[in-house]
Amino acid sequence: MAKAQANAKEGVGFRSDRGPILIALMLSTGLVAIDSTIVATAVPSIVRDVGGFSSFPWLFSAYLLAQAVTVPIYGKLSDMAGRKPIILTGIGLFLLGSVLCGLAWSMPSLIAFRALQGLGAGAVLPVSITIAGDIYTLQERAKVQGYLASVWAVSSVVGPSLGGVFSALGIWRGIFLVNVPLCLLAGWMLVRTLHENVERAKHKVDYAGAVLLAGSLGLLILGALQGGQAWAWNSPVSIGVFAVGAVLLAAFLLVERRAAEPILPAWVVSRRLLGTTALVSFGVGTVMIGLTSYVPTFLEGALSSSPLVAGLALAALTLGWPLSASQAGKFYLRIGFKSTALIGIAISVVGLLILSLTSGAPNVALIAISCFVVGLGLGLLATPTLIAAQSSVPWHERGVVTSTNMFARSIGSALGVAVFGAVANSIYGGSSGGEADPATVISASGAVFLAALVAGLLTVAAVLAMPAVKAETAESAEPSETGESAEPGERPAEPVEESVRSAEGRAS
Repeated sequence: MAKAQANAKEGVGFRSDRGPILIALMLSTGLVAIDSTIVATAVPSIVRDVGGFSSFPWLFSAYLLAQAVTVPIYGKLSDMAGRKPIILTGIGLFLLGSVLCGLAWSMPSLIAFRALQGLGAGAVLPVSITIAGDIYTLQERAKVQGYLASVWAVSSVVGPSLGGVFSALGIWRGIFLVNVPLCLLAGWMLVRTLHENVERAKHKVDYAGAVLLAGSLGLLILGALQGGQAWAWNSPVSIGVFAVGAVLLAAFLLVERRAAEPILPAWVVSRRLLGTTALVSFGVGTVMIGLTSYVPTFLEGALSSSPLVAGLALAALTLGWPLSASQAGKFYLRIGFKSTALIGIAISVVGLLILSLTSGAPNVALIAISCFVVGLGLGLLATPTLIAAQSSVPWHERGVVTSTNMFARSIGSALGVAVFGAVANSIYGGSSGGEADPATVISASGAVFLAALVAGLLTVAAVLAMPAVKAETAESAEPSETGESAEPGERPAEPVEESVRSAEGRAS
């Protein structure tokens, strides 16, 4: 019995010494995960109350924009000031945004407060994953990623259901106010349990780089999200948005070359491992948005399935992910990161192929199985590549590396929305029945699934370009089990860092 208790304390679960931190990270992740699914079901109720039907897509676009453009900035700041103050700032912003959303009096005010929520989410998600990388060893991280991924699986079911309940009761404001106790609990647990030994040094914050990065990426993502929907691709507005975004991006690159501590260092993309894993994350974001955006539409439009049935079919995607993610460590510790990622993308491609080939004869069970298979593959793809990137750098670079990986996924989703939307709209526009015609829905959705398959095949190329490295671990490389997150000099560097660096042919 004593031995079992000792193992529990040394393990990864909730009963271990680091269990309270893991619970806090799961609560923090849950804020973002539930928010991504709960709002959609309440849109009809929101519009009936505050109006602004034509503007409601901005409830999602404003949030996504604010989150995406701030992720790299928060990642760099967490490397400079430590993880704890940044994630607490993110939780605070998310809390304030949630309260204000619950008090919103019009659609414009609600959109503005959603953007504030997004500013908080931009810190919460990447820094949570970075903290997990700090306090868990290499062999433990895959299991931890399984815990964090399970939050998304639960949220995919709980979010729409909870949103539907609030809407049915006529209290849509509750979908935002429910975040208040979660924020307070997550923040309180992090304050009590997460302890950092951060070397206090004077840093020169790259304010110009941060402003230019946020401005350029904000405009480019805005153009991708709204092109073909709010305005035509070849309209003056669209061209102007992309042109100004490109100019700001060029200015950002020039500023970063001279910055003492650049927000987004060049080495983040110049190192082969980091560059290829970012491309893989881009592909994951593209595939995910293709399925999450069009599987429910496909089932509801082609089979007249209820939103609940369509949502549950899609939930199979986020059920498969944590199942495989929790087991990924057994693979990459034995055969390496690249081989594990290849297995993952192969499984995902098989699922996408089945989905594409059978889209002409829609079946709820078959769609759910296909989504589950894709999820299984993505769990074996996203987890090893993220952990490989994290493990190749020391503490003071891990935040920016993790945030860059998450940012690449956001960019993949944003561009995926634009591309898949253009593909579907071209088919809807050429049909007299439009979105009300089941045959047209089947044709448009099938084209999107085929495009998602192409994205999956392109991701195979990114995985093949990864350097072949194996994870090497040692007892002395284990991080603190008391919740301490330290600078590299305060605990041994993980052996995999040197292994990865050697494989890339570069020095530390």
